[in-house]
Amino acid sequence: MRYLILFLLSTFFVQTSHSQIYEVGVFGGGSNLIGDVGSTTYIAPNAPALGLMLKWNRSPRHSWRVSIIYSDLKGKDSKSDDPRRLQRDYSFDANLLEISAGMEFTFVEFDLHKSGIQFTPYIFSGITSAKHPNYYFDNSGDYISEGTDSWAFGIPIALGLKSNITNHLVLGFEIGARYTFSDELDGSVPDSEQKQPIFSFGNINSNDWYVFTGFTLTYTFGQRPCYCNF
Repeated sequence: MRYLILFLLSTFFVQTSHSQIYEVGVFGGGSNLIGDVGSTTYIAPNAPALGLMLKWNRSPRHSWRVSIIYSDLKGKDSKSDDPRRLQRDYSFDANLLEISAGMEFTFVEFDLHKSGIQFTPYIFSGITSAKHPNYYFDNSGDYISEGTDSWAFGIPIALGLKSNITNHLVLGFEIGARYTFSDELDGSVPDSEQKQPIFSFGNINSNDWYVFTGFTLTYTFGQRPCYCNF
């Protein structure tokens, strides 16, 4: 994973500044989990999320993007509308560190070298990997740590709006759902195979999702790009 991060970052900085344009910035907002514990509302941020991002604009319509986001994932059955979850009353609070990489595609041209305010909706997708602690709920409903961490791979699907607010600052707002290939983020399935038959619960045919909702603010730099044909 360390070598993957170094490779992705190097693709941004080994190119000469006279031929490309870059953006570096921050993400700030909230997160929520869609799983077997907690609220069933799809977009309901209940914990802060903070991150860093880099973009490499390949044309006025698309750019490559990598980001690192840290957040807590929280779930409380008491916040659910499901009577079964209200009666069960499980809750969890676990940290999550996500690394994502992919392509951001704008619905209209967003040329940062044109004068005036520009505005466009965009979509982002690619791959993610999220580090999270392993835990489970015992027969009394207590939250038990397994003392290990796992990486959950997934696919991000984000929709957003962005606009340049100055010559070098771009402000955006996005809602990004992450479909993961894991059902362990909420503790409904222990990581230990020995514990899985005893302590697993919920819908075993549905993996966990989580959602980041918030604002991005990036600083642009680099001279006028010579956009490539890919």
